[in-house]
Amino acid sequence: QVQLVESGGGSVQAGGSLRLSCAASGSILSLNAMAWHRQAPGKQRELVASISSGGSTNYADSVKGRFTISRDNAKSTVYLQMNSLKPEDTAVYYCNADVTISWTSRRPYWGQGTQVTVSS
Repeated sequence: QVQLVESGGGSVQAGGSLRLSCAASGSILSLNAMAWHRQAPGKQRELVASISSGGSTNYADSVKGRFTISRDNAKSTVYLQMNSLKPEDTAVYYCNADVTISWTSRRPYWGQGTQVTVSS
């Protein structure tokens, strides 16, 4: 079994910063791409940022220049540094990882989500 545990969410005023962490554990043969998604009330879940196993990154246009995704493969952890936060960044943030658990099994896993609230 594989678990993704997020931490670092909270409440902050507009213009502030937060750093989210997501640690993977369990029967992992390899961690492939990892990503952060978010879901605001009444809206669909959307991709915020992703990072490949080799470190290539991709960002939603709405967060480019403000958010930075990174990973520490030795710790099986992905991070999301969020700067210049805006009220519209308020959402539940979910970690996602594409995990190889055996030579014949590879699938995505999700964390439980962490709330980020940005007040104006």
